[in-house]
Amino acid sequence: MTLQINIPDESAELLSRRAAALGISVEKLVENLAREKANSEEGLVDPARAQAAAERIREIRKRVKPDPEGWTIRDYIDYGRR
Repeated sequence: MTLQINIPDESAELLSRRAAALGISVEKLVENLAREKANSEEGLVDPARAQAAAERIREIRKRVKPDPEGWTIRDYIDYGRR
């Protein structure tokens, strides 16, 4: 499939310089960038998976015993800083 995209001259110039620096054609650079973008979007968080992960975390936290002195995580982080 061939697709024609119209972009501003400044952007075309930037793409041309970047492609020249990499030693590839502008078409190949745009193709590589499109592939990278498509692949990175495949890894986006699925709401169902995020919900399942949150449920697992809640289950694990139920088994955690409270601190004997009543300290919170923030108390431990701040200990000795003041």
